[in-house]
Amino acid sequence: MNESRILEVRELRKSYARSGGALASDKIRDGAREWSGVRFTAVDGVSFSVLAGETFAIVGESGCGKTTLARMLLRLIEPDSGEIHFDGTDVLALRGEELRARRRQMQMIFQDPFASLNPRMRVGEIVAEPLAIHEPKMSRGQRQEQTAAILQRVGINEDAAKRYVHEFSGGQRQRIGIARALILRPKLVVADEPVSALDVSVGAQVLLLLQELQVEFGLTYVLISHSLPVVAQVATRVAVMRAGKFVEMDQVDKVLHQPEHAYTRQLLAAVPEVPRA
Repeated sequence: MNESRILEVRELRKSYARSGGALASDKIRDGAREWSGVRFTAVDGVSFSVLAGETFAIVGESGCGKTTLARMLLRLIEPDSGEIHFDGTDVLALRGEELRARRRQMQMIFQDPFASLNPRMRVGEIVAEPLAIHEPKMSRGQRQEQTAAILQRVGINEDAAKRYVHEFSGGQRQRIGIARALILRPKLVVADEPVSALDVSVGAQVLLLLQELQVEFGLTYVLISHSLPVVAQVATRVAVMRAGKFVEMDQVDKVLHQPEHAYTRQLLAAVPEVPRA
Protein backbone atom coordinates (compact mmCIF):
# COMPACT_ATOMS: atom_id res chain seq x y z
CA MET A 1 0.00 0.00 0.00
CA ASN A 2 1.24 3.47 -0.91
CA GLU A 3 1.91 5.37 2.31
CA SER A 4 1.13 8.77 0.79
CA ARG A 5 -2.00 10.59 1.92
CA ILE A 6 -4.54 10.88 -0.86
CA LEU A 7 -7.26 12.56 1.22
CA GLU A 8 -6.96 14.99 4.14
CA VAL A 9 -9.96 16.42 5.93
CA ARG A 10 -9.65 19.11 8.60
CA GLU A 11 -12.29 20.44 10.96
CA LEU A 12 -15.19 19.78 8.61
CA ARG A 13 -18.54 21.14 9.81
CA LYS A 14 -22.09 21.15 8.53
CA SER A 15 -25.31 22.30 10.17
CA TYR A 16 -28.85 22.58 8.91
CA ALA A 17 -31.73 24.92 9.59
CA ARG A 18 -34.41 23.47 11.82
CA SER A 19 -38.06 24.46 12.04
CA GLY A 20 -38.91 26.65 15.00
CA GLY A 21 -40.83 25.54 18.05
CA ALA A 22 -41.17 26.02 21.77
CA LEU A 23 -37.49 25.24 22.32
CA ALA A 24 -36.13 26.84 19.15
CA SER A 25 -34.49 29.73 20.99
CA ASP A 26 -32.86 27.56 23.65
CA LYS A 27 -29.58 25.68 23.61
CA ILE A 28 -30.34 22.15 24.80
CA ARG A 29 -28.84 18.69 24.86
CA ASP A 30 -30.74 15.89 23.14
CA GLY A 31 -28.88 12.72 24.01
CA ALA A 32 -25.36 13.35 22.75
CA ARG A 33 -26.39 15.92 20.13
CA GLU A 34 -26.48 19.65 20.66
CA TRP A 35 -29.25 21.83 19.29
CA SER A 36 -28.53 25.56 19.30
CA GLY A 37 -31.18 28.04 18.20
CA VAL A 38 -32.68 26.71 14.98
CA ARG A 39 -29.49 25.00 13.76
CA PHE A 40 -28.85 21.27 13.85
CA THR A 41 -25.19 20.21 13.72
CA ALA A 42 -24.79 17.15 11.48
CA VAL A 43 -20.98 17.09 11.25
CA ASP A 44 -19.03 18.76 14.03
CA GLY A 45 -15.33 19.38 13.46
CA VAL A 46 -14.30 16.09 11.84
CA SER A 47 -10.64 15.58 10.85
CA PHE A 48 -8.95 12.54 9.29
CA SER A 49 -6.63 11.44 6.52
CA VAL A 50 -6.72 8.46 4.16
CA LEU A 51 -3.70 6.71 2.70
CA ALA A 52 -3.60 5.78 -0.97
CA GLY A 53 -4.74 2.20 -1.44
CA GLU A 54 -6.41 1.69 1.93
CA THR A 55 -10.00 1.26 3.03
CA PHE A 56 -10.91 3.83 5.66
CA ALA A 57 -14.25 3.03 7.29
CA ILE A 58 -16.60 5.36 9.13
CA VAL A 59 -19.02 3.48 11.33
CA GLY A 60 -21.92 4.65 13.46
CA GLU A 61 -25.66 4.48 13.99
CA SER A 62 -28.21 6.03 11.64
CA GLY A 63 -28.37 9.79 12.00
CA CYS A 64 -24.84 10.24 13.32
CA GLY A 65 -23.74 12.28 10.28
CA LYS A 66 -21.95 9.60 8.21
CA THR A 67 -23.79 10.22 4.94
CA THR A 68 -23.57 13.99 5.27
CA LEU A 69 -19.82 13.64 5.72
CA ALA A 70 -19.54 11.28 2.74
CA ARG A 71 -21.39 13.66 0.45
CA MET A 72 -19.30 16.62 1.57
CA LEU A 73 -16.12 14.80 0.53
CA LEU A 74 -17.35 14.89 -3.09
CA ARG A 75 -18.98 18.31 -2.71
CA LEU A 76 -22.43 16.92 -3.28
CA ILE A 77 -23.11 18.88 -0.09
CA GLU A 78 -21.17 22.06 0.63
CA PRO A 79 -19.61 22.25 4.14
CA ASP A 80 -20.06 25.27 6.36
CA SER A 81 -16.35 25.29 7.16
CA GLY A 82 -13.23 23.16 7.11
CA GLU A 83 -10.78 21.85 4.52
CA ILE A 84 -10.78 18.96 2.05
CA HIS A 85 -7.54 18.18 0.23
CA PHE A 86 -7.57 15.41 -2.37
CA ASP A 87 -4.35 14.33 -4.07
CA GLY A 88 -2.70 17.62 -3.09
CA THR A 89 -5.56 19.84 -4.31
CA ASP A 90 -7.84 22.05 -2.20
CA VAL A 91 -11.18 20.62 -3.33
CA LEU A 92 -13.25 23.44 -1.80
CA ALA A 93 -11.38 26.03 -3.87
CA LEU A 94 -12.23 24.39 -7.19
CA ARG A 95 -14.87 25.77 -9.53
CA GLY A 96 -16.30 24.94 -12.95
CA GLU A 97 -14.10 22.85 -15.22
CA GLU A 98 -11.43 22.37 -12.55
CA LEU A 99 -13.98 20.87 -10.18
CA ARG A 100 -15.45 18.63 -12.87
CA ALA A 101 -11.99 17.39 -13.85
CA ARG A 102 -11.17 16.54 -10.24
CA ARG A 103 -14.53 14.87 -9.66
CA ARG A 104 -13.81 12.22 -12.27
CA GLN A 105 -11.15 10.93 -9.86
CA MET A 106 -13.60 10.87 -6.94
CA GLN A 107 -16.67 8.69 -7.41
CA MET A 108 -19.46 7.44 -5.16
CA ILE A 109 -21.33 4.17 -4.70
CA PHE A 110 -24.74 4.86 -3.18
CA GLN A 111 -26.68 2.94 -0.54
CA ASP A 112 -29.83 2.27 -2.56
CA PRO A 113 -28.86 0.63 -5.86
CA PHE A 114 -32.32 1.26 -7.33
CA ALA A 115 -32.95 4.86 -6.32
CA SER A 116 -29.48 5.91 -7.52
CA LEU A 117 -30.02 4.49 -11.03
CA ASN A 118 -32.27 6.27 -13.54
CA PRO A 119 -35.20 3.90 -14.27
CA ARG A 120 -35.83 5.57 -17.64
CA MET A 121 -32.36 4.82 -18.96
CA ARG A 122 -31.04 1.50 -20.17
CA VAL A 123 -28.17 -0.02 -18.17
CA GLY A 124 -25.66 0.66 -20.93
CA GLU A 125 -26.61 4.35 -20.97
CA ILE A 126 -26.38 4.58 -17.18
CA VAL A 127 -22.91 3.09 -17.01
CA ALA A 128 -21.65 5.07 -20.03
CA GLU A 129 -23.05 8.41 -18.81
CA PRO A 130 -19.86 9.45 -16.93
CA LEU A 131 -17.88 8.90 -20.15
CA ALA A 132 -20.35 11.03 -22.10
CA ILE A 133 -19.88 13.82 -19.54
CA HIS A 134 -16.13 13.66 -19.02
CA GLU A 135 -15.00 12.30 -22.42
CA PRO A 136 -17.29 14.09 -24.91
CA LYS A 137 -14.91 13.42 -27.83
CA MET A 138 -15.04 9.67 -27.28
CA SER A 139 -16.98 7.88 -30.01
CA ARG A 140 -20.17 5.99 -29.26
CA GLY A 141 -18.48 2.75 -30.20
CA GLN A 142 -15.64 3.36 -27.75
CA ARG A 143 -18.11 4.14 -24.96
CA GLN A 144 -20.03 0.95 -25.70
CA GLU A 145 -16.82 -1.07 -25.69
CA GLN A 146 -15.69 0.31 -22.33
CA THR A 147 -19.18 -0.12 -20.89
CA ALA A 148 -19.33 -3.77 -21.93
CA ALA A 149 -15.87 -4.39 -20.43
CA ILE A 150 -16.63 -2.88 -17.00
CA LEU A 151 -20.05 -4.58 -16.82
CA GLN A 152 -18.41 -7.92 -17.53
CA ARG A 153 -15.77 -7.22 -14.87
CA VAL A 154 -18.41 -6.67 -12.18
CA GLY A 155 -20.28 -9.83 -13.18
CA ILE A 156 -23.02 -8.44 -15.44
CA ASN A 157 -23.54 -9.99 -18.89
CA GLU A 158 -23.04 -7.84 -21.96
CA ASP A 159 -26.69 -8.17 -23.05
CA ALA A 160 -27.71 -6.34 -19.85
CA ALA A 161 -26.76 -3.04 -21.51
CA LYS A 162 -30.05 -3.03 -23.43
CA ARG A 163 -32.23 -3.69 -20.39
CA TYR A 164 -33.66 -1.48 -17.62
CA VAL A 165 -32.66 -1.55 -13.96
CA HIS A 166 -36.04 -2.82 -12.73
CA GLU A 167 -35.27 -6.10 -14.50
CA PHE A 168 -32.35 -6.82 -12.15
CA SER A 169 -32.03 -8.01 -8.55
CA GLY A 170 -30.69 -5.78 -5.78
CA GLY A 171 -27.24 -7.31 -5.94
CA GLN A 172 -27.10 -6.91 -9.71
CA ARG A 173 -28.20 -3.29 -9.42
CA GLN A 174 -25.42 -2.59 -6.98
CA ARG A 175 -22.93 -4.17 -9.39
CA ILE A 176 -24.26 -1.83 -12.09
CA GLY A 177 -23.76 1.10 -9.71
CA ILE A 178 -20.19 -0.05 -9.07
CA ALA A 179 -19.57 -0.27 -12.82
CA ARG A 180 -20.81 3.29 -13.28
CA ALA A 181 -18.55 4.52 -10.47
CA LEU A 182 -15.46 2.77 -11.85
CA ILE A 183 -15.78 3.37 -15.58
CA LEU A 184 -13.74 6.60 -15.26
CA ARG A 185 -11.00 4.74 -13.34
CA PRO A 186 -11.16 7.01 -10.26
CA LYS A 187 -8.52 7.11 -7.55
CA LEU A 188 -10.99 7.47 -4.65
CA VAL A 189 -14.35 5.76 -4.20
CA VAL A 190 -16.73 6.78 -1.41
CA ALA A 191 -19.05 3.83 -0.71
CA ASP A 192 -22.10 4.87 1.35
CA GLU A 193 -23.57 1.73 2.95
CA PRO A 194 -22.99 -0.25 -0.27
CA VAL A 195 -24.42 -3.55 1.04
CA SER A 196 -26.97 -2.46 3.66
CA ALA A 197 -29.90 -2.91 1.24
CA LEU A 198 -28.78 -6.42 0.25
CA ASP A 199 -29.19 -9.88 1.74
CA VAL A 200 -26.22 -11.01 3.81
CA SER A 201 -24.95 -13.55 1.29
CA VAL A 202 -25.36 -11.16 -1.66
CA GLY A 203 -23.73 -8.37 0.33
CA ALA A 204 -20.75 -10.62 1.09
CA GLN A 205 -20.29 -11.25 -2.65
CA VAL A 206 -20.40 -7.50 -3.38
CA LEU A 207 -17.83 -6.81 -0.64
CA LEU A 208 -15.54 -9.45 -2.13
CA LEU A 209 -15.94 -7.83 -5.54
CA LEU A 210 -15.03 -4.42 -4.09
CA GLN A 211 -11.88 -5.90 -2.53
CA GLU A 212 -10.87 -7.50 -5.84
CA LEU A 213 -11.46 -4.26 -7.75
CA GLN A 214 -9.46 -2.30 -5.19
CA VAL A 215 -6.39 -4.41 -5.89
CA GLU A 216 -6.95 -4.55 -9.64
CA PHE A 217 -7.55 -0.81 -10.16
CA GLY A 218 -5.46 0.59 -7.30
CA LEU A 219 -8.47 2.13 -5.59
CA THR A 220 -8.74 3.93 -2.27
CA TYR A 221 -12.04 3.49 -0.41
CA VAL A 222 -13.87 5.56 2.15
CA LEU A 223 -16.50 3.11 3.39
CA ILE A 224 -19.57 4.34 5.26
CA SER A 225 -21.32 1.67 7.32
CA HIS A 226 -23.39 0.95 10.41
CA SER A 227 -22.26 -2.68 10.37
CA LEU A 228 -19.22 -3.67 12.39
CA PRO A 229 -18.97 -7.10 10.67
CA VAL A 230 -18.76 -5.32 7.30
CA VAL A 231 -16.04 -3.02 8.64
CA ALA A 232 -14.15 -5.98 10.11
CA GLN A 233 -14.16 -7.71 6.73
CA VAL A 234 -12.84 -4.95 4.51
CA ALA A 235 -11.43 -1.96 6.42
CA THR A 236 -7.83 -1.00 7.09
CA ARG A 237 -8.65 1.70 9.64
CA VAL A 238 -11.94 2.74 11.18
CA ALA A 239 -13.40 5.85 12.77
CA VAL A 240 -16.38 5.55 15.09
CA MET A 241 -18.82 8.42 14.63
CA ARG A 242 -21.37 9.60 17.15
CA ALA A 243 -23.50 12.73 17.00
CA GLY A 244 -21.43 14.36 14.29
CA LYS A 245 -18.01 13.67 15.86
CA PHE A 246 -15.37 10.96 15.73
CA VAL A 247 -15.09 9.43 19.19
CA GLU A 248 -12.44 6.85 18.28
CA MET A 249 -10.14 6.21 15.31
CA ASP A 250 -7.44 3.56 14.87
CA GLN A 251 -6.49 0.35 13.07
CA VAL A 252 -9.61 -1.76 12.58
CA ASP A 253 -8.44 -4.70 14.69
CA LYS A 254 -7.53 -2.38 17.58
CA VAL A 255 -10.88 -0.57 17.57
CA LEU A 256 -13.01 -3.68 17.19
CA HIS A 257 -11.20 -5.84 19.74
CA GLN A 258 -9.66 -3.31 22.14
CA PRO A 259 -12.10 -0.37 22.05
CA GLU A 260 -11.31 2.64 24.20
CA HIS A 261 -14.56 4.62 24.02
CA ALA A 262 -17.75 3.59 25.79
CA TYR A 263 -19.84 4.20 22.68
CA THR A 264 -17.67 1.82 20.64
CA ARG A 265 -18.10 -0.83 23.32
CA GLN A 266 -21.85 -0.22 23.16
CA LEU A 267 -21.87 -0.81 19.41
CA LEU A 268 -19.82 -3.98 19.81
CA ALA A 269 -22.13 -5.28 22.52
CA ALA A 270 -25.01 -5.17 20.03
CA VAL A 271 -23.19 -7.56 17.66
CA PRO A 272 -23.14 -11.27 18.62
CA GLU A 273 -19.56 -11.72 17.41
CA VAL A 274 -17.30 -9.48 15.38
CA PRO A 275 -14.86 -11.51 13.25
CA ARG A 276 -11.21 -10.63 13.46
CA ALA A 277 -9.97 -8.51 10.56
